[in-house]
Amino acid sequence: MNTHSAPVLATSSVTSGPSAMQARSRPVAVVTGGLQGLGRGITVQLARDGFDVAVLDLADAASVPLESLAVPEAPEARIHYQRLDIADLAAHEAALAAVQATLGPLSCLVNNAGIAARPLTDLLALSPQAFDRSVDINLRGTFFLSQAFARHLISHPAAAGSYRSLVFITSIAAEMASPDRAQYCTTKAALSMVSRLFALRLAAEQIHVHEVRPGFMRTAMTASAGTEVIDRWMEEGRVPQRRWGTPEDVGLAVSTLAQGRLPYMTGQPLWVAGGLNIAQAT
Repeated sequence: MNTHSAPVLATSSVTSGPSAMQARSRPVAVVTGGLQGLGRGITVQLARDGFDVAVLDLADAASVPLESLAVPEAPEARIHYQRLDIADLAAHEAALAAVQATLGPLSCLVNNAGIAARPLTDLLALSPQAFDRSVDINLRGTFFLSQAFARHLISHPAAAGSYRSLVFITSIAAEMASPDRAQYCTTKAALSMVSRLFALRLAAEQIHVHEVRPGFMRTAMTASAGTEVIDRWMEEGRVPQRRWGTPEDVGLAVSTLAQGRLPYMTGQPLWVAGGLNIAQAT
């Protein structure tokens, strides 16, 4: 198993935007893995739509420039960065408490952090170490951070009329099998069940739980595995919309959910995949 860092508190953090005294009351979202890729797209859209956002990621706070956090289209948004390795379970509660102390009451957790299957490896050759690393981050860390967040929400009653939620970013791999990405498919499929379990448990607490399944996304992570095959699929119409998805596509979906615009929905997967999941007869 991996050796993880000790708990890191607010002393390893940085915040962009108005001061707490200047900021008006805004809901607060926590986005794991929010410095780049889908996580950055989610952070930007949430800020545009009225949230203050805490980004939790692996970089040391001293190496994260304030200008890289800011969302120019939403200058009133506070974007707080804090280092957290989600696989370090002992650091979860302190990290959430530090975010609340900086930004205010928490409203939404977006479980975006995860690692891809790199290098692509036939499942018959997959090592226990590679499998365990994926489980540590994609599943175990996410499960227990969600548990800590849910406990935190329950112990801090919501203001009247507020909408509180957890959003799990899974993948088309939660349902569509790829034998050279076995550890990724396994953890994302399990995480889909985790989202349903939390939805059932938290419904009575008026906390919504959502799952977003991105399809083929144009990010540095997907580029690292090569895109030729997927580009050909686009041309052939296996993705009916015939284009790559973007971080902005996922950000719009997550923000719609986090704002409570689908209030009679919980525990259901929302595919952001250009129609890839539609079963085609020809």
